[in-house]
Amino acid sequence: MDISYDAVLVVSFGGPERAEDVLPFLGNVLQGANIPEERLREVASHYDHFGGVSPLNQQVRALLVALISELNGYGLKLPVYWGNRNWHPLLSDTLSQMAGDGVKRALAFVTSAFGSYSGCRRYLEDIDRARQEVGGAAPQVEKLRLFYNHPGFVEPMSEQVAAALADVPEDRRDSAHVLYAAHSIPLAMARRCEYQLQLEETCRLVSERAGLSDWQLVFQSRSGPPSQPWLEPDIDDHLRQLAARKIRDVVVVPVGFLLENMEVVFDLDVEVAALCEELGLDMVRAAVVGSHPRFVRMIRELIVERMDKSTDRPALGSDGPSHDVCPPDCCLPA
Repeated sequence: MDISYDAVLVVSFGGPERAEDVLPFLGNVLQGANIPEERLREVASHYDHFGGVSPLNQQVRALLVALISELNGYGLKLPVYWGNRNWHPLLSDTLSQMAGDGVKRALAFVTSAFGSYSGCRRYLEDIDRARQEVGGAAPQVEKLRLFYNHPGFVEPMSEQVAAALADVPEDRRDSAHVLYAAHSIPLAMARRCEYQLQLEETCRLVSERAGLSDWQLVFQSRSGPPSQPWLEPDIDDHLRQLAARKIRDVVVVPVGFLLENMEVVFDLDVEVAALCEELGLDMVRAAVVGSHPRFVRMIRELIVERMDKSTDRPALGSDGPSHDVCPPDCCLPA
């Protein structure tokens, strides 16, 4: 086994944990983009429902605890660090701590299963930028491969779907519609990556395992001017179509999100839930994969396969395992 890696770095989006942090956090997310003040205040108001606290950081903490236990149980005594793109602990601070601890070469687990500019390449750019800020002592950081078709992601997601379906009354369960929800992105960005194809493959694999034949991938949380085309169908539009067809039960699966965040607890649990009530739809929201033991084991497996090149690289479906190193033309910005 190659023991040249001496740490694991969990990289996530980040989120505020106090009301006074919301606007500074959104400033980091937008990075000087020309967003109208009214729109910024509207987005900030979403956090008011939760006291200004995003659930994301606490979800990452739970994942860290589970991952450390998993690595220790397997005999991998690797320290696990955590750095965020947009809020504390920030990547530059974490990499500085790693450098001070003598870390030379780390493997990064990014909390995004799919390839797009915002979900993959942007994280690589942020890691590189943080390394430059730290300087010559900064550790090398190599990102683990995408895992949208890894059994360690598909299997627990199918369990979450089955658990959500079990909450639908038994006499209506077979007629419930399953909607897989993911964050929309501009079409110009989608054309330069395999985000939509990977999402469709995950939905197919999860549905196959859960025994579903009737499902639909939908998109949520779009932003930007109305004139800019984004991936569709939009979840709200699709729900209105289902209501017009006199459908009663829908199961919404946040397949595009690994952990609870504002796009899940506000956009789905507040806004989409309110729309379903208005339309007369009974909505059940499936859980995210979170710290599911099989998912945590998958992270350990991804680490081991990079440390030991003879280890199997499992992947379901026909796509095969994703590449370890992103090619230059992968997931380019719009």
